[in-house]
Amino acid sequence: MRILIALDATEWCGEIVKTAALRPWPAGSRFLLVHVLDAFPFAKAPITLQRAIQAAETQLQNVCNPLCSRGWSVEREVVLGNPRKVITKTAESWHSDLILVGSNEATPLARFFLGSTARAVLRHAPCSVEIVRPGPTDQSTAERSMKILLAVDGSECSTATLQAVAERPWPMNSTVKVLSLPEPFIPIDAFPYLQRKEIEDQNEAALADARNHVLTGTDLLKKAGLDTIAETPVPCDTNAREIVNEAERWKADLVLVGSHGRQGFDRIMLGSVSEHVALHAPCSVEVVRHPPRAEKIEQRESAPGGKP
Repeated sequence: MRILIALDATEWCGEIVKTAALRPWPAGSRFLLVHVLDAFPFAKAPITLQRAIQAAETQLQNVCNPLCSRGWSVEREVVLGNPRKVITKTAESWHSDLILVGSNEATPLARFFLGSTARAVLRHAPCSVEIVRPGPTDQSTAERSMKILLAVDGSECSTATLQAVAERPWPMNSTVKVLSLPEPFIPIDAFPYLQRKEIEDQNEAALADARNHVLTGTDLLKKAGLDTIAETPVPCDTNAREIVNEAERWKADLVLVGSHGRQGFDRIMLGSVSEHVALHAPCSVEVVRHPPRAEKIEQRESAPGGKP
């Protein structure tokens, strides 16, 4: 697995690396620590730019120790350009499977105005993206279990997300809650021209579908040796807000949602559940994307260096 960690010049960047180091990863995983430096402010001061590059290189060298000490392969790179564009381009050229981007907002308002860099990466990255939020990173919690909330809807991307979770290692005694919200769920008084029995039948059918989704998901995860919980709550709000609310109630450490890949007009009109969850959840959120496996392997084998 290839994990790109995007870092800036803040103190929080070291916490992202510590968080990554405390998690188990597939054998042979590789890490790339990237600091993107915008050269525009230094246009008239090339000497100052060189100093900034050297400082960024020193910072990357200082923060990589938690990963190196655990035996992971770690590369470091300082790249000049606009972080919103360069991070996704670097992820594409390095054939990343996952990008970790930090987020240290302290309030819901700050979370709403999540940095433009993280938002751009979340929207345009060619691979999965995790918005990392503060959590316990001291050495005593290295083996602590995790509470992982996984939202499913029966779609192809949801099935691929389940498969990704089943294939990845997690800390011992971790619990995965598989959540599926009945959709569409119609309030009794929403459409007065429909008979009550018609609405009840549709809601029952939606609830049955949601139960099937979580049953399929928990079966798959149990076969992978994971402890699971299934839940199909009756929604009182939008799906995105229900997922965020459940993450708060259950005190989840990580939320995983699949990305349907909506772009442009569809994103504006329909919104994005995954983006809303990533912006508003109280914990880390991974938005899982799944390029065709064969295509990924072909890209890697044709890239310099050959196999991953």
